[in-house]
Amino acid sequence: MTWSIPRITTGAERRLLESMLDRNRAELINTVRGLSEAEARRRLVASPTTPIGLLKHAAVAERIWFQHVLGGLPKSECDGGTTPRDASFFVDDNETLADVIAEFERASERSRMIAADFDLDDTTTHPDLGEVNLRFIYLLIMEDFARHAGHGDILREQIKHPAAPTTDATSGRTH
Repeated sequence: MTWSIPRITTGAERRLLESMLDRNRAELINTVRGLSEAEARRRLVASPTTPIGLLKHAAVAERIWFQHVLGGLPKSECDGGTTPRDASFFVDDNETLADVIAEFERASERSRMIAADFDLDDTTTHPDLGEVNLRFIYLLIMEDFARHAGHGDILREQIKHPAAPTTDATSGRTH
């Protein structure tokens, strides 16, 4: 399980939001550090979620929310995939874990650059939600990345330290 101590704990609201979002970005990357290519692609749940897929999905979320929604770029002009939901977890066979980490880091850096031109209360229109402000985007992405870092922690634990089979005391069957 990954976990880091927050480095910034006081200050202006924006500084705290940006610091916590960056912490969640780093924690998401930490869930895949040290995994082999095969381990990073291992699918342990019914959904298309894999450790490497979580990072791919996060890069898509960065582009949708910061480049498209906040920055106003058409999806076709964003610097990578913008297809949401399950499709955003797909990683091409020729992409390495290092490639996907770099993609996520590039998307995150571009998000920081775009967000720097906006105040927390500046609004933009999301096609489904209506008016949203930068503060909402920060909180939404922070929550999303924290949740996915938790998913990544669990997947990593299943990969690196699989649970031993247990025997049901009543039936004697092993699960």
